[in-house]
Amino acid sequence: MVMALGIGMISSAAQTDKAPPPELLQYIRDGKSHGLADSKIKKQAQTAGWSAASVDEAFTYLKNEKAAEQAARLAKTAEPSAAPQTPAQLQTPEPKMATPQEMAAPPQTPGQPPAVNRGVSDDYVIGAGDTLQISVWKELEASVPTAVVRPDGKITVPLIKDIEVAGLTPPEAEKKITERLAKFITDPNVTVVVATINSKKVYIVGAARKEGPLPYTYGLTVLQAISEAGGLTDYAKRKKIYIQHTVNGQTYQQDFNYDEVIKGQNMDQNIVLLPGDTVVIPH
Repeated sequence: MVMALGIGMISSAAQTDKAPPPELLQYIRDGKSHGLADSKIKKQAQTAGWSAASVDEAFTYLKNEKAAEQAARLAKTAEPSAAPQTPAQLQTPEPKMATPQEMAAPPQTPGQPPAVNRGVSDDYVIGAGDTLQISVWKELEASVPTAVVRPDGKITVPLIKDIEVAGLTPPEAEKKITERLAKFITDPNVTVVVATINSKKVYIVGAARKEGPLPYTYGLTVLQAISEAGGLTDYAKRKKIYIQHTVNGQTYQQDFNYDEVIKGQNMDQNIVLLPGDTVVIPH
């Protein structure tokens, strides 16, 4: 199963002169996160409307991006080798008695910021209705356990009051909040986690028991969406269902034969829906 797209900015690591479409990059990332073979992802991406050449370029781009990120991590964590010790340095030093003040003090270890886990892809674009968690490392009073993005696109954060985050990716929101907090906190370390996605929808039209929008979740397939809508009515044309989605401004149509899919046949029809997709069920 290939996961759906998050739309937004992509990592700058290993970019070529012109990066592939961010929607396609996210499509591939989500497929890999679910353990799908590259050949399966390529086939699904081409079915969704991307050309084979574009898909191949995107795979190459992500491969180079991953290699660049790994090199950056190694460069950051690498430490110079210690100089050879002299015989005098190798001698066991005499034990040093701790002072009463040292004995009374609690043990201290150098802290490390927690690993970043934003809950979504870094390309995800925050929207109104999404629930965020704002964590400022070692600054509990400046953190926000639950912040719902209001219709005006803003959330409230201690010290800096209202700040607009709709339309930003999580890394962009982190940078913006960090810049504002820097006036009050020295070198703040901010993490923005998307706890709940409410700003993205898919739509069910026609002979379903519950027509209308459905909350979008990553990996939502056509069959799952129909199930979320209460299933088909007795008048549905089960073999004539189709999905409408838009890629790069162009609308595509994907046929879906309900009877085949529930029998486990031609499962490639059961594609993963994208935000804004419409499942049309004729009467």
